[in-house]
Amino acid sequence: MKVDGRHIRSIWLEPDGHTVSAIDQRRLPHQFVVAQLTGCADAADAIRSMLVRGAPLIGATAAYGVALAMRADSSDAALDRAYSMLIATRPTAINLKWALEEMRSMLRPLSSPDRAAAAYSRAAEIAEDDVAINRGIGQHGLALIEKIAATKKPGERVNVLTHCNAGWLATVDWGTATAPIYLAHDRGQAIHVWVDETRPRNQGASLTAWELGHHGVAHTVIPDNTGGHLMQHRMVDLVIVGTDRVTASGDVCNKIGTYLKALAAHDNGVPFYVALPSPTIDFSVDDGIAEIPIEQRAAEEVATMTGRTADGRIETVRIVPDNSPVANYGFDVTPARLVTGLITERGVLKADRAALSAAFPERIAAAAE
Repeated sequence: MKVDGRHIRSIWLEPDGHTVSAIDQRRLPHQFVVAQLTGCADAADAIRSMLVRGAPLIGATAAYGVALAMRADSSDAALDRAYSMLIATRPTAINLKWALEEMRSMLRPLSSPDRAAAAYSRAAEIAEDDVAINRGIGQHGLALIEKIAATKKPGERVNVLTHCNAGWLATVDWGTATAPIYLAHDRGQAIHVWVDETRPRNQGASLTAWELGHHGVAHTVIPDNTGGHLMQHRMVDLVIVGTDRVTASGDVCNKIGTYLKALAAHDNGVPFYVALPSPTIDFSVDDGIAEIPIEQRAAEEVATMTGRTADGRIETVRIVPDNSPVANYGFDVTPARLVTGLITERGVLKADRAALSAAFPERIAAAAE
């Protein structure tokens, strides 16, 4: 998407053919910094530290991490080490495991000298596929926005509420939840986005607002607890969120607080959609609440906040009493019954096993192997 009028992706391969560059999302919105990944350990640290984040981008970064590992050492032992190092970085986003399985199964039969080139080629394919998938999600989600727009008065805007960052920064390009928004905006549709701040890491306030602003999309940042009030007053036409994992039965695991948005939407008759690429579907899991591992992150994310002072300094301050314990669950699970539809690259689906199975039979076969 666009940053100051220039097209850029969240991750890319440098002209030297082996160095991987990525936007350091920890530094946004106040500093735009590009980090270079030159080894597998760099890729693992980028995922673990949330230099990169968002399920699709985590998968693409992991794929490039394997390629970097193969460039240094293409032995079976090195492949296994790379897999183990990368799979341990984040537990919730299923795209990480999917991408690593794709890389390992493709590389294992190859002779050692052929592995590095093949790994870079497959990683690039995974990145390009992500871009195409997200554009497909955008096209199907655009139809939902246009249907609502058709009920509005001329020039009246469609109001979308988002949670966390499911934008192009969370993918290679376009985003999942934001892809329909960008397509609508680029077609001249009057659209406005309510951006949840998304505590504790504030991905909405720092990332979604940053990218929407740079692309020229009208938006307003709101505290996380404001969404229900807006829905009660008919100020939200639809909710579109992303997801880190969707179960075979349609349960949705996404950033903590998503469940509460779904409850508010259900109570107020507001359509609640989840945008996802097919690699985010986990056909090996049925009950999201019981089976999906929920990452618990460091207490400092809740206890401290980082921002820019009036004189331009970037400072981190503590906002919680020194002796107060902190719990920091990174995700929650929204039951399928609260989901209006799943926006995928193959259409808008019901959040149930039958619809997912019919749309993605090849994923079921892969899960059974």
